[in-house]
Amino acid sequence: MNNVSTVSVFFLSGLNETRNYRSPIFFLTLMCYFIILVLNVCIVLTIIFNNELHEPMYILVCAFCINSLFGTAGFYPKFLWDLLSPVHVISYSGCLLQAQVVYSSACSDLSILALMAYDRYLAICRPLEYHSVMPKQRAIASVFLAWLIPFCIIAVNTFLTSRLKLCSSYINRLICMNGSIVLLACFPAEASVTSIIANTTIVVYSLHSVIILWSYAFLIKTCLGSIESRRKFMQTCVPHLISLLTFSIIILFDILYIRFEAKDLPQTLKYFVSIEFLIIPPIMNPLIYGFKLTKIRNTVKQYVCRLGLLYIPKSGLKIRGDRAFAVVPLLLWESLPLCTDYKGNMG
Repeated sequence: MNNVSTVSVFFLSGLNETRNYRSPIFFLTLMCYFIILVLNVCIVLTIIFNNELHEPMYILVCAFCINSLFGTAGFYPKFLWDLLSPVHVISYSGCLLQAQVVYSSACSDLSILALMAYDRYLAICRPLEYHSVMPKQRAIASVFLAWLIPFCIIAVNTFLTSRLKLCSSYINRLICMNGSIVLLACFPAEASVTSIIANTTIVVYSLHSVIILWSYAFLIKTCLGSIESRRKFMQTCVPHLISLLTFSIIILFDILYIRFEAKDLPQTLKYFVSIEFLIIPPIMNPLIYGFKLTKIRNTVKQYVCRLGLLYIPKSGLKIRGDRAFAVVPLLLWESLPLCTDYKGNMG
């Protein structure tokens, strides 16, 4: 009890073993964050500024990308700053805020994935009722709740964590998490209440899987009896399934790592496991939806052509020399349907 003290800052010890690799890690992290920003902002702006994409499915995709931007903003700027700083500290309030942002973003991801599954169920299994059951206004309201409810639930967890008396200020991770702060509590009885609430939150959000499984059970049943339904399933549900499986596997590994930390794993791998949900899904999701969903893919490509960055006549791919630096990733698009000629943009 004598060890109880007021903690004003936390020391993040996760970067102590990277002293000799700070520069390459910094540039890799910066590149990763830049890619996340460009891809997700591109999808968001494409959906916002194209009226043809103001449909429930694309509204949910847009919300998914915005949520990725929100979650990664809670990690990357601070992590990049730590890589440039000799001392890796974060204020007490900053640590709680980071935990709030990261956890609420992860829970919102799961809520949006459940909404996507239900949306696909309505579109494929009940197409005649789709627009009456899921109009644009209801989709927007559902997105708002998918952001608000997780934020409020995690806020309760964060508040309970803030009431704990801590006996240490050292966190052996790259990022602040509620679970990491709870482990620093002086009195197990107080920490147990917070742990129960946190475990209840995990159970509640695990129930989202029931909605997803129920939706896909009907989807598969419908697709078995209709070629048209199978075509819609392959075009619109496959991206959702890939995102869902990626998210589920990553979160499962993270939960197992937090609850049953494996001491035999290399420390570098442990750190990667603890932040992989902030690296892989934010990059994969916009790529999956951007390349797989035809309307988004063609809209993005049309905007690029109109800007004069990319010119694809029937004879093949041509890039304006003065703008080639901006379209190197778009070389992947050569296998996609060709753009029309925008001769006026070619000068």
